[in-house]
Amino acid sequence: MDIFDKINELYDKRRLTELGGGDERIEKQHAKGKLTARERIDYLLDDGTFVELNTFIEHRGTDFGMNNTDAKGEGVVTGYGKINGKPVYLFAQDFTVYGGALGEMHGKKIAAVMDLAAKNGVPFIGLNDSGGARIQEGVSSLDGYGHVFYRNSIYSGVIPQISVIMGPSAGGAVYSPAITDFVIMVEKTSQMFITGPKVIETVTGEKISSEDLGGAYIHNSKSGNAHLKTKTEYEALDAVKKLLSYLPSNYNEKPEVEAFQEEEQLRPALTDIVPFDSTRPYDVKNVISQVVDPDSFYEIHPDFAKNIVVGFAKVNGQAVGLVCNQPKYLAGGLDIDSSDKAARFIRFCDSFNIPLITFEDVTGFFPGIKQEHGGIIRHGAKILYAYSEATVPKITIITRKAYGGAYVALNSKSIGADLVYAWPNAEIAVMGPEGAANIIFAKEIAESDDPDKTRQEKIDTYREKFANPYIAAGLGMVDDVIDPRETRGKLIQAIEMLQHKQEHRPQKKHGNIPL
Repeated sequence: MDIFDKINELYDKRRLTELGGGDERIEKQHAKGKLTARERIDYLLDDGTFVELNTFIEHRGTDFGMNNTDAKGEGVVTGYGKINGKPVYLFAQDFTVYGGALGEMHGKKIAAVMDLAAKNGVPFIGLNDSGGARIQEGVSSLDGYGHVFYRNSIYSGVIPQISVIMGPSAGGAVYSPAITDFVIMVEKTSQMFITGPKVIETVTGEKISSEDLGGAYIHNSKSGNAHLKTKTEYEALDAVKKLLSYLPSNYNEKPEVEAFQEEEQLRPALTDIVPFDSTRPYDVKNVISQVVDPDSFYEIHPDFAKNIVVGFAKVNGQAVGLVCNQPKYLAGGLDIDSSDKAARFIRFCDSFNIPLITFEDVTGFFPGIKQEHGGIIRHGAKILYAYSEATVPKITIITRKAYGGAYVALNSKSIGADLVYAWPNAEIAVMGPEGAANIIFAKEIAESDDPDKTRQEKIDTYREKFANPYIAAGLGMVDDVIDPRETRGKLIQAIEMLQHKQEHRPQKKHGNIPL
């Protein structure tokens, strides 16, 4: 046997590994509308850039027939490559090999590539398609999960981490995606749950399908565990590419600024989009479309807690994070879910040097027994904490209402906003004029010969005295009252002015966010 025989042997072994579970199982994967692990990698990465690592790792199991089982590649493909010319590290679980179940060496294989991603300051992507822990390996498989969870946690805020759920993700498998920054799911083919439908039926007697228990719709609209859902796997992988276009590679970098030119920054339509009547709803996304670069807004969590809108965009080529009240839902008020949604997004942007822009039109924190008993105090405090902790450039535009504690929470000057602008119709006050008048002038209204007329007079008095932007501007809580049409230009100037901002917090191990 000479060197060429050895080389041929190498290629034979590689071909067998690349076949995974074999042609029959690959066909079953395709019949479910799913790609194989390698097909997903090929579509996601730039052509010819994928470099595979630990191709020939094997399990060490001997129990329950494992000593006679050949799990090619250990059920996961790992390596690195490029997306739009930028390096990434990734893994893709191979459902054709042991159902993608995670064992000891499977976990170590993922952990090894995660370490490389962190050492090199490069985003990490997980393509999840796994039935859970490899039961035949017992506690060793749980230890494998632990190594992955630990790295998800300690590398959080170091490098962006994106999870794509492309099949089942059951039991302990769900916790790794849950720690990562973004979770993308595919409709009808991906599910996440701690315990599956059969276990739930056995324990509680409840009957439910896998899709209704933990499908893409449920986790995007009900639980909030997932951030985006797509109709196909190709769209899910495209979403990864788009997300990365707004992000730096690690916490030491800033997002790349694209070249952008325009002739006119004035946006006359902004005077019509927001109704002068503060009780009338409107779609804040129409405001967003007027101030960001064309077609650059990418909404995150679009189906969850719709009373607040968060997402990425470009302003004059600069990537920014947007946090906006949505008056179309719950009058833009803040509840438990929207507080969690906003706080998480704010903290991500701060981790990776992405400036924050807040469009504020808020009536307050949402009232009600269910909200109070559900912990709105604790959840609402997360927004206060997230904005206060953030050191990236922070700009607020008050478009209409800014009432009470919600005004303070949504990036007010008192909790660290760099610049706060208000439109001329803005109402900044402890509460709305109607409620305030009913409390302050209750006795006068009750004793009046015409209570309705007196009430309206007092409402008008309160609105004139307090519910306008000029009192706050006079106290330095608003930097300027601006023409709505000039909003985009003001944001461009502010971002440029704040591009070298540096701000430090007291030295400590870490804070204790009210989780």
